[in-house]
Amino acid sequence: MLRSELIERAARFRSADGDPSRNLADCPALVLNADYTPLSYYPLSLWPWQTAIKALVLERVDVLESYDREVHSPSWTMQVPSVIALRQFVKPSQFPAFTRFNVFLRDRFSCQYCGSPRHLTFDHVVPRRLGGRTSWENILTACAPCNMKKGGLTPKQARMSPLVKPIRPTSWQLQERGRAFPPNYLHETWRDWLYWDVELEA
Repeated sequence: MLRSELIERAARFRSADGDPSRNLADCPALVLNADYTPLSYYPLSLWPWQTAIKALVLERVDVLESYDREVHSPSWTMQVPSVIALRQFVKPSQFPAFTRFNVFLRDRFSCQYCGSPRHLTFDHVVPRRLGGRTSWENILTACAPCNMKKGGLTPKQARMSPLVKPIRPTSWQLQERGRAFPPNYLHETWRDWLYWDVELEA
Protein backbone atom coordinates (compact mmCIF):
# COMPACT_ATOMS: atom_id res chain seq x y z
CA MET A 1 0.00 0.00 0.00
CA LEU A 2 1.26 3.49 -0.84
CA ARG A 3 2.24 5.78 2.01
CA SER A 4 -0.37 8.28 0.79
CA GLU A 5 -3.08 5.61 1.15
CA LEU A 6 -2.00 4.87 4.71
CA ILE A 7 -2.15 8.57 5.59
CA GLU A 8 -5.49 8.88 3.82
CA ARG A 9 -6.91 6.14 6.02
CA ALA A 10 -5.66 7.84 9.18
CA ALA A 11 -6.81 11.31 8.15
CA ARG A 12 -10.40 12.45 8.30
CA PHE A 13 -11.11 14.90 5.50
CA ARG A 14 -14.07 17.21 5.87
CA SER A 15 -16.22 17.67 2.80
CA ALA A 16 -16.64 21.14 1.33
CA ASP A 17 -20.41 20.54 1.22
CA GLY A 18 -20.81 22.02 4.68
CA ASP A 19 -18.72 25.13 4.02
CA PRO A 20 -21.53 27.70 3.58
CA SER A 21 -22.79 27.14 7.13
CA ARG A 22 -19.41 26.32 8.70
CA ASN A 23 -18.39 28.32 11.75
CA LEU A 24 -15.51 30.63 10.85
CA ALA A 25 -13.54 29.24 13.77
CA ASP A 26 -13.56 25.94 11.85
CA CYS A 27 -12.03 27.51 8.72
CA PRO A 28 -8.26 27.56 9.26
CA ALA A 29 -5.93 28.01 6.30
CA LEU A 30 -3.26 25.47 5.44
CA VAL A 31 -0.02 27.47 5.10
CA LEU A 32 2.50 26.46 2.44
CA ASN A 33 6.00 27.76 1.93
CA ALA A 34 6.86 29.52 -1.32
CA ASP A 35 7.78 26.12 -2.81
CA TYR A 36 4.23 24.87 -2.11
CA THR A 37 5.19 22.44 0.65
CA PRO A 38 3.62 22.80 4.12
CA LEU A 39 5.66 24.91 6.53
CA SER A 40 5.19 22.08 9.00
CA TYR A 41 3.54 18.66 8.94
CA TYR A 42 3.44 18.06 12.67
CA PRO A 43 1.99 20.19 14.00
CA LEU A 44 0.37 21.02 10.68
CA SER A 45 0.96 24.65 9.70
CA LEU A 46 -2.45 26.30 10.06
CA TRP A 47 -3.50 29.93 10.46
CA PRO A 48 -6.86 31.24 11.71
CA TRP A 49 -9.01 32.71 8.95
CA GLN A 50 -8.40 36.27 10.23
CA THR A 51 -4.60 35.87 10.00
CA ALA A 52 -4.88 34.41 6.50
CA ILE A 53 -7.03 37.30 5.25
CA LYS A 54 -4.74 39.88 6.88
CA ALA A 55 -1.70 38.31 5.16
CA LEU A 56 -3.60 38.35 1.86
CA VAL A 57 -4.48 42.05 2.22
CA LEU A 58 -0.82 42.79 3.02
CA GLU A 59 0.15 40.85 -0.15
CA ARG A 60 2.31 38.38 1.76
CA VAL A 61 0.51 35.27 0.51
CA ASP A 62 -1.28 33.90 -2.54
CA VAL A 63 -4.57 32.03 -2.24
CA LEU A 64 -4.54 28.57 -3.82
CA GLU A 65 -7.84 27.18 -2.52
CA SER A 66 -10.86 28.65 -0.76
CA TYR A 67 -13.74 27.49 1.39
CA ASP A 68 -17.22 27.88 -0.02
CA ARG A 69 -17.70 30.40 2.78
CA GLU A 70 -17.62 34.19 2.56
CA VAL A 71 -16.84 37.08 4.88
CA HIS A 72 -18.22 40.55 4.30
CA SER A 73 -17.40 44.14 5.06
CA PRO A 74 -19.38 47.24 4.01
CA SER A 75 -17.24 47.53 0.86
CA TRP A 76 -16.20 44.00 -0.14
CA THR A 77 -16.94 40.28 -0.03
CA MET A 78 -14.22 37.65 0.12
CA GLN A 79 -14.10 33.87 0.15
CA VAL A 80 -12.28 32.47 3.17
CA PRO A 81 -8.90 31.01 2.08
CA SER A 82 -8.37 27.32 2.80
CA VAL A 83 -4.86 26.99 1.30
CA ILE A 84 -2.35 29.85 1.07
CA ALA A 85 1.29 30.04 -0.02
CA LEU A 86 3.87 32.48 1.26
CA ARG A 87 5.37 34.75 -1.38
CA GLN A 88 8.76 34.72 0.36
CA PHE A 89 10.48 31.42 1.05
CA VAL A 90 11.11 30.66 4.73
CA LYS A 91 14.21 28.54 5.18
CA PRO A 92 13.55 25.85 7.81
CA SER A 93 16.05 25.32 10.61
CA GLN A 94 18.33 22.34 10.06
CA PHE A 95 17.73 20.76 13.45
CA PRO A 96 14.60 20.72 15.64
CA ALA A 97 14.46 21.79 19.27
CA PHE A 98 15.33 19.11 21.81
CA THR A 99 11.97 18.67 23.55
CA ARG A 100 10.07 15.76 25.06
CA PHE A 101 7.45 16.04 22.30
CA ASN A 102 10.08 15.92 19.52
CA VAL A 103 11.73 12.91 21.15
CA PHE A 104 8.35 11.14 21.12
CA LEU A 105 7.85 12.12 17.49
CA ARG A 106 11.31 10.88 16.48
CA ASP A 107 10.50 7.56 18.16
CA ARG A 108 7.01 7.41 16.57
CA PHE A 109 5.26 7.67 19.95
CA SER A 110 6.27 4.16 20.97
CA CYS A 111 8.54 2.61 23.58
CA GLN A 112 11.95 1.90 22.11
CA TYR A 113 12.37 -1.20 24.27
CA CYS A 114 9.07 -3.04 23.76
CA GLY A 115 7.15 -1.02 21.15
CA SER A 116 4.21 -0.10 23.39
CA PRO A 117 2.47 3.24 22.65
CA ARG A 118 1.07 3.54 26.21
CA HIS A 119 2.24 5.36 29.35
CA LEU A 120 5.20 6.98 27.62
CA THR A 121 8.05 8.75 29.34
CA PHE A 122 11.73 9.00 28.44
CA ASP A 123 14.81 7.07 29.49
CA HIS A 124 18.51 7.87 29.71
CA VAL A 125 20.18 5.02 27.78
CA VAL A 126 23.37 5.56 29.79
CA PRO A 127 22.09 6.49 33.28
CA ARG A 128 22.92 9.93 34.61
CA ARG A 129 24.68 8.38 37.62
CA LEU A 130 27.14 6.88 35.12
CA GLY A 131 27.68 10.17 33.34
CA GLY A 132 24.90 9.84 30.80
CA ARG A 133 23.84 13.16 29.28
CA THR A 134 20.37 14.49 28.59
CA SER A 135 20.80 14.72 24.83
CA TRP A 136 19.29 13.41 21.58
CA GLU A 137 21.91 10.66 21.47
CA ASN A 138 21.20 9.39 24.99
CA ILE A 139 17.42 9.80 25.38
CA LEU A 140 14.84 7.29 24.20
CA THR A 141 11.06 7.09 24.49
CA ALA A 142 10.16 4.37 26.99
CA CYS A 143 6.93 3.13 28.53
CA ALA A 144 6.68 3.36 32.29
CA PRO A 145 7.03 -0.42 32.88
CA CYS A 146 10.22 -0.63 30.77
CA ASN A 147 11.60 2.49 32.40
CA MET A 148 11.01 0.99 35.85
CA LYS A 149 12.47 -2.37 34.79
CA LYS A 150 15.65 -0.81 33.38
CA GLY A 151 16.04 1.54 36.33
CA GLY A 152 19.55 2.92 36.70
CA LEU A 153 21.18 0.19 34.63
CA THR A 154 22.73 0.30 31.18
CA PRO A 155 20.88 -1.60 28.42
CA LYS A 156 23.52 -4.34 28.59
CA GLN A 157 23.20 -4.69 32.35
CA ALA A 158 19.40 -4.78 32.12
CA ARG A 159 19.48 -7.04 29.04
CA MET A 160 17.20 -4.56 27.27
CA SER A 161 18.55 -3.58 23.88
CA PRO A 162 16.90 -0.50 22.30
CA LEU A 163 15.02 -1.22 19.08
CA VAL A 164 16.79 1.73 17.42
CA LYS A 165 19.90 3.66 18.37
CA PRO A 166 18.95 7.23 19.37
CA ILE A 167 20.13 9.95 16.99
CA ARG A 168 19.81 13.70 16.63
CA PRO A 169 17.22 14.02 13.85
CA THR A 170 17.11 16.74 11.25
CA SER A 171 14.02 18.91 10.92
CA TRP A 172 13.28 17.13 7.62
CA GLN A 173 13.34 13.73 9.35
CA LEU A 174 10.87 14.90 12.00
CA GLN A 175 8.59 16.37 9.35
CA GLU A 176 8.58 13.01 7.58
CA ARG A 177 7.67 11.35 10.89
CA GLY A 178 4.87 13.85 11.36
CA ARG A 179 3.14 12.87 8.13
CA ALA A 180 2.08 9.62 9.72
CA PHE A 181 0.16 11.47 12.44
CA PRO A 182 -2.38 13.74 10.70
CA PRO A 183 -4.58 15.94 12.91
CA ASN A 184 -8.30 15.31 13.30
CA TYR A 185 -9.18 18.28 11.11
CA LEU A 186 -8.34 18.13 7.40
CA HIS A 187 -10.36 19.93 4.73
CA GLU A 188 -10.73 18.20 1.37
CA THR A 189 -9.11 21.16 -0.44
CA TRP A 190 -5.86 20.42 1.43
CA ARG A 191 -5.45 16.89 0.04
CA ASP A 192 -3.35 17.71 -3.05
CA TRP A 193 -1.07 20.06 -1.14
CA LEU A 194 -0.29 17.60 1.63
CA TYR A 195 0.53 14.63 -0.60
CA TRP A 196 1.83 16.12 -3.85
CA ASP A 197 5.40 14.88 -3.25
CA VAL A 198 4.53 11.34 -2.18
CA GLU A 199 6.27 8.78 -4.37
CA LEU A 200 4.05 7.23 -7.00
CA GLU A 201 3.64 3.48 -7.43
CA ALA A 202 5.79 2.04 -10.23
